[in-house]
Amino acid sequence: MKGIECICITLVLMVVAIDCFSAEEPAAKESADKKIIAEGNNRFALELYARLREQEGNLFFSPYSISTALAMVYAGASGETEAQMAEVLHFPIQAGKSELYPGKGAAKSASCNKQQFHSAFGAIIKDLNARGEKGGYELVVANALWGQTGYGFLQEFLQLIEVNYGGALNKVDFIRAAEAARTTINAWVEKQTKDKIKELIQPGVLNQMTRLVLTNAIYFKGNWASRFKKETTKEAPFTLLNGNKVNVAMMNQTAEFKYMEASDFQALELPYVGDELSMIILLPKEFDGLNEFEKELTIDSLSKWLGELRTREVIVSVPKFQMSRQFGLAGILESMGMTDAFSPRADFSGISGNKDLFISAVIHKAYVDVNEEGTEAAAATGIVMKLTAVGPSRTPVFRADHPFVFLIRDNHSGSILFIGRTVNPK
Repeated sequence: MKGIECICITLVLMVVAIDCFSAEEPAAKESADKKIIAEGNNRFALELYARLREQEGNLFFSPYSISTALAMVYAGASGETEAQMAEVLHFPIQAGKSELYPGKGAAKSASCNKQQFHSAFGAIIKDLNARGEKGGYELVVANALWGQTGYGFLQEFLQLIEVNYGGALNKVDFIRAAEAARTTINAWVEKQTKDKIKELIQPGVLNQMTRLVLTNAIYFKGNWASRFKKETTKEAPFTLLNGNKVNVAMMNQTAEFKYMEASDFQALELPYVGDELSMIILLPKEFDGLNEFEKELTIDSLSKWLGELRTREVIVSVPKFQMSRQFGLAGILESMGMTDAFSPRADFSGISGNKDLFISAVIHKAYVDVNEEGTEAAAATGIVMKLTAVGPSRTPVFRADHPFVFLIRDNHSGSILFIGRTVNPK
């Protein structure tokens, strides 16, 4: 029996939308596919947020990057491993003659086979990159495979990843030079994220048992459609969850924005140039209301709130902030139901033809900088696999001077590219 081998997957992602079914006209079908996949990715995004929010402090990650990286791994999954991944990630698939709609809230209007799914997912990536090249904002989604020289990867798997995800195979030698391979992969991530994500893979993560690393990187930089003037930025107190206050640089402006208000929170949309992407800020009315508000944050509630946004003049104050966070996601994904993928029971036979690989680590790192001009954000995720073994008439005031949730969203697909919370801008 073979020894245990490993696959490393490193990625930076953005959430995208797609669906993969129905015999409609091409344009209508593509639109429907994007909507279904976007909904699935967003469900996963908020379910993952619900797990990560248990950690203290600021939070920021790219669910789209994570979904993209795992979608590439999913391309090689079979059997129960495939079914568990589809359910946790809310990927719509068709298993044989019976349709599988993972997740209680998943759309049930259509289904698709895996080839259609990956083709649709890839179409979203290509659309995001094409729009990112227009010049209104910078947006790049990049993928790559890093495989052990001489290892028997199936040509069908390699072709599927390259055609749909743009992830060509780069040959490295984990067996004899794991550290050199780590340096090479980290350099690729740094380049794709404009040097914002460094040292994604730490020493010791890759070793002689590593056979494959899948990397996905996402980089976004956009200017506000309505910029904040630097001369209006003033030092002001920000109230922390415990009631203490810290002085922060607060950006200010009064302009027309999409806004909504409920009994316990306010929501504001800050569009970037071109109106194709936006930041949504969800602000509890009480300084210590974040924890209770986060419990209400689901795909259904978010969709409802976004539908209630209306354009009006708003007096806005938002803090400048910058943060970087890194997570190990293997344990969390296991607890969500993706158990086989991380055990010797894993079936990734679609990668090499053998059931000898499992995921040993999933690493994700993200960075965001919000200032008067706009936002710069980047993220990367790594997966390691081993051989088994409506408001009042007055002008509303939106003053984000206490903890809030924020997300960066692609308005075309509805996909959540990044999500996080700010509990202390400093």
